[in-house]
Amino acid sequence: MATIRKHRDKFQVRIRRKDAAPLTRSFATYADAKEWATLQERRADRGELGADRKELERITLSKLVERYRDEVLPTKKAESVERYILNAFLRHRICKKRLSDLSMADFASYRDERLKGGITGASLKRQLTPLRNMFRVAQAEWDIPLPSNPLSGLTLKAKDNKRERRLQAGEHDRLIRAVEATRNSYLRPIIRLALATAMRRGEILALRMRDVDLSRQTLIIREAKNGHSRVIPLIPEAIAALKEAIVFRRASLTP
Repeated sequence: MATIRKHRDKFQVRIRRKDAAPLTRSFATYADAKEWATLQERRADRGELGADRKELERITLSKLVERYRDEVLPTKKAESVERYILNAFLRHRICKKRLSDLSMADFASYRDERLKGGITGASLKRQLTPLRNMFRVAQAEWDIPLPSNPLSGLTLKAKDNKRERRLQAGEHDRLIRAVEATRNSYLRPIIRLALATAMRRGEILALRMRDVDLSRQTLIIREAKNGHSRVIPLIPEAIAALKEAIVFRRASLTP
């Protein structure tokens, strides 16, 4: 709220808000002081005042990353991948900066350094995704008075590297021979099932017996990448792969 007091021959206005730096200004007349105070309070209501630097000076980027890693990541499906990304990011010198001194220019320098180091634009874009979300959480849920998300305007050109490659002649047989040379009995049916259904690795590894209905020749993915379930029709090769996996499972359970 704004307070106006007479100080010597001036009217001094002081505005305090929880998430903003205090504002102070002096005027020759009370009417001017009142008008300015009203204008600034409207700006504060719209979130247009600058952030409180004192609070931001107490927090380093590393502390923010660690809090996000420890509090938010355990609730996400991609926890293990994003935890690896954030732990690697914490080793970079940018994490020593205080939030009061952090800007998009710092991340632009970080981007340029990583790109010169050989990482592709698409990979770097994926690695910056948890950081971009971290700043949103800090602003919306943790009441950290960041003036803006320093990654929101960062440009990063990434080539479309979607893959549509299919196995060429002879590659299927070589792949199966390589799988058969391993000691893992489950690897062969996993590869066969992947080729027959185009399921992702995580979807296959998350399968349980209750998800498979051989009589109807279907299986259900409980939670796909988009967060929804879906039913997969099974061709003969997929059914054979599942039966092979079931045989190995029963054999491993036999005393």
